[in-house]
Amino acid sequence: MATTGQRMRTVAVILAGGVGVRAGLGMPKQLARIAGKPIIEHTIAAVNAAECIDEIIVMMEPNHMSAVEELIARGSYPKLTRVFAGGESRNDTTRLALAQLGDEECKVLFHDAVRPFVDERILRDCVDALDHYGAVDTAIPSADTIIQINTETNVLVDVPPRSLLRRGQTPQAFLLSAIRRAYERAARDRNFVATDDCTVVLKYTPDVPIAVIAGSDENMKITESIDVFIADKLFQLKSAEPGGLTVEEREAALAGKTVVVFGGSEGIGRAIADAAERYGATVFSFSRTATGTDIRKRKHVKAALEQAATQSGRIDFVVNSAGILDIGGLETFSHDQVKNTINVNLLGPILIAQESLPYLKASKGQLLFFTSSSYTRGRANYGMYSATKAATVNLTQSLSEEWADLQVRVNCINPERTKTGMRTKAFGEEPEGTLLSAEAVAMASIDTLLSEVTGQIIDVRRRSGIPQPA
Repeated sequence: MATTGQRMRTVAVILAGGVGVRAGLGMPKQLARIAGKPIIEHTIAAVNAAECIDEIIVMMEPNHMSAVEELIARGSYPKLTRVFAGGESRNDTTRLALAQLGDEECKVLFHDAVRPFVDERILRDCVDALDHYGAVDTAIPSADTIIQINTETNVLVDVPPRSLLRRGQTPQAFLLSAIRRAYERAARDRNFVATDDCTVVLKYTPDVPIAVIAGSDENMKITESIDVFIADKLFQLKSAEPGGLTVEEREAALAGKTVVVFGGSEGIGRAIADAAERYGATVFSFSRTATGTDIRKRKHVKAALEQAATQSGRIDFVVNSAGILDIGGLETFSHDQVKNTINVNLLGPILIAQESLPYLKASKGQLLFFTSSSYTRGRANYGMYSATKAATVNLTQSLSEEWADLQVRVNCINPERTKTGMRTKAFGEEPEGTLLSAEAVAMASIDTLLSEVTGQIIDVRRRSGIPQPA
């Protein structure tokens, strides 16, 4: 079914009419926050970025339409133009969407709001396939064997060849005339049942061949509560992908920006300060040894930030890499050691967050903390350290949600064992090549500061190929 002449308009319809009972979130799953934004906003952002898409409309759960109306009013996604109430079922929602698309022929893509990892390649392949077909489905091979059962007896009755099977995804794409014709015929069927739109075309307009393009494993649908956790991890992995930004991109992004680093006299903090300065940022570095700045004391934190803001006129990024690591059984810790560990590793970040907010709110900037892999499980002799690092993770996640509407981002770097003075003091010299360099962590930190993610605990590993400084 080839088309000729002027390029046909392409409309993406984001299907967000469900309430997400299975996810157990107490809200429509498309509004659950991942990486600091509602899932549906990540989806809209991905579709908006695709050159092949001309317009986006959203079919939204009727009681939560204001969430999308606010996005339209904000204007962050120029292709997002309209939002309408979805129906009681997936097919009802499609019918309502078709009624809003006018009479002119166009290409229309229906995509689940809860598939935020759709990429431009998938969208483009769908749009291109409509030059030759009236309908297009997206699917991936099944890694599992699929069995057929008798639902009454729960007995296996067949094992279809796996090579012939695919797992369906979205988008599903159609020429407007083709999908309308299929739904017009379906409307005359009293026993109409379909789980998706390609099924409607297959059943009611069998003369229309349905092309199948390759989806991706990442293009997952967030349905269950565990899917939210997996999706959050996928965003973290994307944030720390090998390669990062180029030198030119870092220089352009940091030009005219101000970076404040607490704990910047050595180790990772110093490497971040050096890198930010090398890429053109104005950097203010504070520490107890170099400037007498004690993050346990609010007046010290406040004075440091005031100094940076006064001299540069703004603060765009605040980094806290200050911390202490004392190893030993809890019974060996004196009262002063306990107090000092909590004050440096937890109270300090809290004070920095409170005092930084006015500046970051003005610049729409980012606060960056550091944790340790020990935050995931308290280990013998690391109890105090692990507990404070776990608290830092929770602080990061809660602040990212509290400050999302202020457009202030909060993230946390979780580096693998890194060669720093603090680690050498605790463990002595370790075999060459077994530790990350502070400079490698600094590069991942800089790229995180320049990203749009928030609420993320970003793992930095030697095996991930984190770039060395350029």
